[in-house]
Amino acid sequence: MATDSNTRTTHFGYQTVAEVEKADKVRAVFASVARRYDIMNDLMSLGLHRVWKRFAVELSGVRPGDRVLDVAGGSGDLSRLFRDRVGAQGEVLLTDINADMLQVGRDRMIDAGTPVPAIQCDAERLPFPDRRFDCVVVAFGLRNMTHKDLALAEMHRVLKPGGRLLVLEFSKVAAPLRPLYDAYSFRVLPLLGQRIAGDAESYRYLAESIRMHPDQDTLRQMMIDAGFAKVDWFNLSAGVVALHRGTRTA
Repeated sequence: MATDSNTRTTHFGYQTVAEVEKADKVRAVFASVARRYDIMNDLMSLGLHRVWKRFAVELSGVRPGDRVLDVAGGSGDLSRLFRDRVGAQGEVLLTDINADMLQVGRDRMIDAGTPVPAIQCDAERLPFPDRRFDCVVVAFGLRNMTHKDLALAEMHRVLKPGGRLLVLEFSKVAAPLRPLYDAYSFRVLPLLGQRIAGDAESYRYLAESIRMHPDQDTLRQMMIDAGFAKVDWFNLSAGVVALHRGTRTA
């Protein structure tokens, strides 16, 4: 007997919710924090998120003239870095499911004098043809997706043979650091969220969503299952973040 889509459940942080509700709940979180998102990123990571993103670009293998798809690109940090890398002959598309986040990213790119197309779309149903891009990147967005397997399969579909997927995401931190990391995540982070963004609950969700995200080895296997080859990963900041890289071979 087929399962009714309205009865299937998934996680939203530590809560169990109907699958059909998760996307709207995630959308509400990011709509709430969009205007303060970059300030909070700098505060939460002590600026390290910029180093992590530059590391991803360096390992991407992207060259002038390449086409890059930035999935769940939010405020556009990676789109700006890749725009510099591909040059005038290349192409970078900034996408996000959340209109508020996409507007922030689009406006920042325009203000910087390097506008790129900004497209609102769902990573689980990318509106692009097969084998279009040389590189697809998703940074700090995969963990919020309801069906990560479908999103990974879509990213594989739109890559050219030889193209690379980069997944930059919070991951499983080294064991000695976990007590301190947990204290920071569940005590300090919501307090920062309340003080800076006026929203403690959204940042409590973000802390919970990190714990529910697959660890390094599990995500590697998910990428392999989606069709990627040569999948490797790199721990950054003792596993607070991991960069996974995979290649479409055919």
